[in-house]
Amino acid sequence: MDFGCSDPGAWTDALSSYDKHMEFLNNPKLVELDKLYRTELPRSLHSRTPTAHITKNELNKVMEWKLTRGKWRPRLLSFVSSLDETSVKAASQKAFAALPDLKEAVNALSTLKGVGPATASAVLAAYDPHIAPFMSDEAMLAALGSSKEYTLKQYLVFAEKLQNKAKELNSKSHVKEGENGFFAASDIERALWSAAVGAKNVVDMPDGKQYSLDSGAEFSGFLNAQTFVQMTLISQKLWGCVPSYYIILYNFSRQRV
Repeated sequence: MDFGCSDPGAWTDALSSYDKHMEFLNNPKLVELDKLYRTELPRSLHSRTPTAHITKNELNKVMEWKLTRGKWRPRLLSFVSSLDETSVKAASQKAFAALPDLKEAVNALSTLKGVGPATASAVLAAYDPHIAPFMSDEAMLAALGSSKEYTLKQYLVFAEKLQNKAKELNSKSHVKEGENGFFAASDIERALWSAAVGAKNVVDMPDGKQYSLDSGAEFSGFLNAQTFVQMTLISQKLWGCVPSYYIILYNFSRQRV
């Protein structure tokens, strides 16, 4: 997904494919954590107003979601697990109250051991997705051209770019908050993540064309469509045969990339 794209329809397509690409990763635990993170957690956080805060158990789940969706770093999870309930409540309450000041909010959460700007962004995004997008590798790479610098300074630049992109798309679509098709900064992040994951599920065919394996369709005797493609192409190399590879496309998306 080109971050410079200004077509609301293209962004909507990428965002609407999020669940499909999540399931295509074949990680039931991630699907479960993602559902909790995107639906249950926001409701729980807002139910505690005017003293909104996150619990230690919820913070553990956020960290687990972040690491499962990205790079697994068990040490961070152990740090968060060692925190006490009182400090987690106090830091998160201060952070949520600081919004829309992202700098102050991130600094408040970063006082907790194991919580840096990226984890803080995940917590804040669950509470206010319009202001605080999650600092994912995929979205950082698309928006800034790099995903290596996880600092507060970099996050503030990243968040502003995603906020502005959301405003641009909403302006072009003439939609308001609460209306179908409205983009929050977190929607931009999810669209970028979805597009990046989808781009990894593309196979080069012998005819020089590329086909998307987004559907993740299963074949009898094979784990999934991607395995089917790989085994078919291997068979061509081993036996020198040229089967009609178009049968590969029979049960899954024939979308040209």
